[in-house]
Amino acid sequence: MSDLVQIFQQYSGWREAVATALSHYQGCIDAAALADAGSDERINQLRARLAQDKLSIAFVAEFSRGKSELINAIFFADYGRRILPSSAGRTTMCPTELMYDETFPPCIRLLPIETRAESRSTSDFKEQPQIWTVLPLDPSCADGMLDAFRQVSLTKRVPVDEAALYGLFDPQDPDAAGSVDAEGTVEISLWRHAIVNFPHPLLRQGLVIIDTPGLNAIGTEPELTLNLIPNADAVLFVLAADTGVTKSDITLWRDHIGGTGAGRLVVMNKIDSMWDELRSDEQVTQQIDAQVDTVAAALRLEKARIFPVSAQKGLVGKIQNDPALLAKSRLPLLENALSHELIPARREIVRELLAHDIGALAASRQALIDARLRNVVGQLFELKSLRGKNQKIVEHMMNRIDVEKKEFDASLFKLQATRGVFARLSNEVFTSLGMNILKRDTRLAREAMDSSFFSAGLRQAVRQFFQQLQANLILSGQKTDEISEMMTVMYRKFSTEHGLAVSTPMPFSLDKYRKEIMLIETIYQKQFGAAAMMTMPQVALMQKFFDSIASRVKQSFALANRDVETWLKVVMAPLEAQIQEHKLQLKRRKQSIARIHTATDTLEEKVDSLEILQAELDAIKARVNASELALKQTLATDFAPLRVAA
Repeated sequence: MSDLVQIFQQYSGWREAVATALSHYQGCIDAAALADAGSDERINQLRARLAQDKLSIAFVAEFSRGKSELINAIFFADYGRRILPSSAGRTTMCPTELMYDETFPPCIRLLPIETRAESRSTSDFKEQPQIWTVLPLDPSCADGMLDAFRQVSLTKRVPVDEAALYGLFDPQDPDAAGSVDAEGTVEISLWRHAIVNFPHPLLRQGLVIIDTPGLNAIGTEPELTLNLIPNADAVLFVLAADTGVTKSDITLWRDHIGGTGAGRLVVMNKIDSMWDELRSDEQVTQQIDAQVDTVAAALRLEKARIFPVSAQKGLVGKIQNDPALLAKSRLPLLENALSHELIPARREIVRELLAHDIGALAASRQALIDARLRNVVGQLFELKSLRGKNQKIVEHMMNRIDVEKKEFDASLFKLQATRGVFARLSNEVFTSLGMNILKRDTRLAREAMDSSFFSAGLRQAVRQFFQQLQANLILSGQKTDEISEMMTVMYRKFSTEHGLAVSTPMPFSLDKYRKEIMLIETIYQKQFGAAAMMTMPQVALMQKFFDSIASRVKQSFALANRDVETWLKVVMAPLEAQIQEHKLQLKRRKQSIARIHTATDTLEEKVDSLEILQAELDAIKARVNASELALKQTLATDFAPLRVAA
């Protein structure tokens, strides 16, 4: 088992351990009657985040660089043969996602190329299963799987006009003329997109592998440019060691990958082409190092992020159990970099997101149980102070509780008014964030593009679309800020006037969605800047990119709407829980003193029962603290102890 596979399995085990600890914590606060709608909502979100967490690795290159062979070597060598087709020429003609979704049987879903004629993105079609061609996949039959995988390499020839309609042929491109045969047809992929639902152990645990076609497909398929590649946790840019960095490689790196962030690596494949029996090992190494220097200079990348490998020899070394050949292929060095950089970085992202919500959840539960303890201690103090007191003192204490209750009821009356403002502001958030508003803005942008005959007008329509999106998010953010400020004042009021131990309300911001929209616009500008439009006047292609832009924005706004709705549900929950607890404790205090007033012999019995209740609450607090500590320790656990346990 490779280090990459082992550490990914440990990462999956860590997520399962956190989910189990979270379930134990939920059971603990349920048993202690500390749960409410807000805590349940937050825990359900945390559990869903763990269950839906994916780790995606995209393999990007020009054709014939060995992407499919590299995927075979890293992930599927245990099958003892190639799973993805790998041969000379182009073997991946459409973007292919390898993943596992237990709601589908093992299969390959194929989106017909004809869908490119419609104004919908690949993401939109994922919500319409009837559009896809579905082929069954038998994981137990390697030959059958290989035959099914060959679907992604199938092509067909269509008339030039049809290819242009799909945005796959530019009549103004002088290089495109060479692809037209005597009958006026050109070769295009049979499929637009492929999703392989394959129950491989790593895919079951949340790994997603993205195999991409060459530069031409990446430039014409918006799903790759706007979604799959930018959102991948790792992008492996594959070059061929024998050809070095070509002009198209540099274009692909600069326009679609670039950067030196975590997970952006360059793989210089096919170093076995440099192996030469007439040269010493040292000379071969020097030649490979020189090619690495050339690649680093061309891509302006540090050499440590360039990995020379032989995917083919690495695959053979694994299948034939030949450690010497595997080491010579240098594949383990690449796997080691992925396992020790990519997976820990992904885990830190997930851990930080979970830690914030778990901390807020635990703090609110602690505040609630502390309020119960404080009320019991207060009642004990009051009742013990009644020992030996006359009836007038008891009546005075009952009157004092009545005054407290009236003051509290007055605060609740003011809270009702706050709820009204809260409801109004909540509705106003969605007047600029709602999906109907987005649908209107998208329609107006499309209409503006349709009515423009010049590239400048097309770009202006899209620019105004992004400006309107940002304006809507800013306006909605101002409303959520106003709600936060109002709730902070209300929390502080109940805390100071009635001694409720409530912290500030749960914070919220739409900034991450504003940044996401900015990222989408940046990708669009790269693809369709002024210079690009002058050299590539493909209005149909630009409109297809806008369709994908609109789909990506729709996904972002849908998540923003969900997050706002969830926040609005839980922002008042801690205060509501404390209010209910305080009301209950006032009622109990009055009942206790009233019984003492009518029958003083029950005083000691009541003191005894409260002391028993205090001991029970102390025990509950200890159990909740232990469960909370176990959850946080699991969240903070590193891979080292998991490796020992394995």
